[in-house]
Amino acid sequence: MLFKLLLLCPLFLFARSDPYVEPWGRDSDLKTPPTEQIASATPGIVARIADSVIRFHQNVISPTSGSRSNFRPTSSRYMQLAVQRYGFVKGYLMGCDRLLRENDEDWVYRTIEIEGKTYKFDPAWSDKYHTIR
Repeated sequence: MLFKLLLLCPLFLFARSDPYVEPWGRDSDLKTPPTEQIASATPGIVARIADSVIRFHQNVISPTSGSRSNFRPTSSRYMQLAVQRYGFVKGYLMGCDRLLRENDEDWVYRTIEIEGKTYKFDPAWSDKYHTIR
């Protein structure tokens, strides 16, 4: 018994007082980035046209067919935010990637509950695709 206690003693010496550890590996992209990293650029003409098309979809087409997105923010809002934050090319590619992932399957996303319904939470962050190291 004394031998087991002596083996556990170093563990208590090096234990941290704060048990929280930042996510690493595959979970590192779930970490919320600081707000100062997200910088809004002045949108170009293509980004403004894309924003107009997305707003048309949100205001005219989506109310007639109803919301079918399993994500929050919705896929149209996600693409709109991505185009505004990162320019047309990167925002468009991020939005297309999001549309390809739009399904009912369980995945590795965090979930949030809104009015009794569970949604996948996947905001438009700039470093979300840099997880392969």
